[in-house]
Amino acid sequence: MGSPETLDTHSHEFVKLRDIEGISRLCQSVVVVESDSVASVFIHPTVNMLLLLLLLSNADVAEPQRLLGLKNQTSCMCNVDSGQWSFPVVKFEAVLKDVDTCETSMNRLQEKVVLSQLRLPQIQDQISNMTARLQPYLYLHDQGLYSTLSLRLLSSELSVLETNVGSIHDKFNTAQTLQLSKEVGKLRKKVDSMQRMDVINMKMFKEKLRYLKNSAESCRSIPSDFTGHHMYCLKGLIKSISEPVVTKVSPYGKSYISGSWGKQAQRDGVDQPDTYWVLSLLNSNIWGNTFRVYPTYEDFMQSRNQRDFTLAPSQTHTNAVEGPSAVLYGDALFYHCYRSADICRYDLKTNNVKRVTLPGTGVGFNNKFPYCYYDCRANSDVDVEVDETGLWAIYATVGNHGNLVVSRLVWDDRAESLNVSQTWETRVFKKAVTSAFMVCGVMYATRFVDDGLEEVFYAFDTATGREDNTLALPLEKVVKGVASVSYNPVDKQIYMYNDGYLMAYQASF
Repeated sequence: MGSPETLDTHSHEFVKLRDIEGISRLCQSVVVVESDSVASVFIHPTVNMLLLLLLLSNADVAEPQRLLGLKNQTSCMCNVDSGQWSFPVVKFEAVLKDVDTCETSMNRLQEKVVLSQLRLPQIQDQISNMTARLQPYLYLHDQGLYSTLSLRLLSSELSVLETNVGSIHDKFNTAQTLQLSKEVGKLRKKVDSMQRMDVINMKMFKEKLRYLKNSAESCRSIPSDFTGHHMYCLKGLIKSISEPVVTKVSPYGKSYISGSWGKQAQRDGVDQPDTYWVLSLLNSNIWGNTFRVYPTYEDFMQSRNQRDFTLAPSQTHTNAVEGPSAVLYGDALFYHCYRSADICRYDLKTNNVKRVTLPGTGVGFNNKFPYCYYDCRANSDVDVEVDETGLWAIYATVGNHGNLVVSRLVWDDRAESLNVSQTWETRVFKKAVTSAFMVCGVMYATRFVDDGLEEVFYAFDTATGREDNTLALPLEKVVKGVASVSYNPVDKQIYMYNDGYLMAYQASF
């Protein structure tokens, strides 16, 4: 039996060495993902566990033991008490809980960092955009120019109105014109007070100015003998509209979805013809230079005996038609002139074309203020209408914020000139309606309900300046789109160009 020998066993050192070697190999599993501002570290779970064990082993290191052993040939035998190296379960669970809590917190923090990295550039772009948009207005506000300039422009409009009202009162000298003069005087005092006190309520001022301008136009709008000719106009607004009394496909075919049609209207005292006409826009459903006339209703229904008129040498000529609205009034066709703010008059007898420019600041044309509501009708900026009082133009201007403007047109036979006599501004946005027409000096506006129904929902009376947005008069359709709606004072019927279908309705008062 061999002699006993002393053996030092530093077991904890052996454990450390083995663990460190394992960690070196497992660290190859550590992945680092780097971006511009965030670095994310993903550690293999085993590495976490070994690090935890090292923490535990270093927490309470046992003293080394000196033991006596017996040497037996090439072996050394000894008894070792390993109780002092038992695994610290309680400490392990406590540390493991702390590690889990730390890992959860780190994950949440990392999510917030990533989210912030994504959102911050977006927020920064929004702030930059808003700052750029506000810069011109901030400059005007800081310099005290915005309110001053606006008030100066409106004050200039009021000066023109004062002159017009003065001339109207001198000419008519009625209680109504006297009252109007007093109201204009009151508004002038308020404007002067605004300039002195530097207290400006621009919204109130604009609305009051619009009301007074409309009132001034209404004082001279209706002829003195108008009520004697059309007693039904005294009944008020339209009470109902019938179901379609005429439904026919356009003689040009359903593919031409924009245009207008109707019965020839005539001035009072002139024999009323039975002529029907159709105008379809053959170039991109926007422009045209021809229209068709039928001598009788039977000819129209059977598409026979028609006569075609050429308004201009080409569909892009300055006298060509732009937009779907037109009316045949007397011996002339009135329509919107090609790419302009003008109304054209084509004489069927002489083939001459006369024109007048519509009044207003920034008159919309070339698809600037088309009829829309559901779908926009291309280049429907200017609408020409006729009623018992004569010719009208319905359009929108920048000065009236894109709202509908109504101007009365007058043809002077002696001077052979087309003129604008009065203009009214409404508060209904043109792109919020599908079409409009005139009856007894009242403008009616329509809107989309569904694919088979339109609705007359708004009325503006040029005789009083009053508005009514409580109407709900249905207009049945064959298809969804509406190119134009017009009224004829001869038969009191409403004519619609319904995407290639020609529809007519009877109006009742």
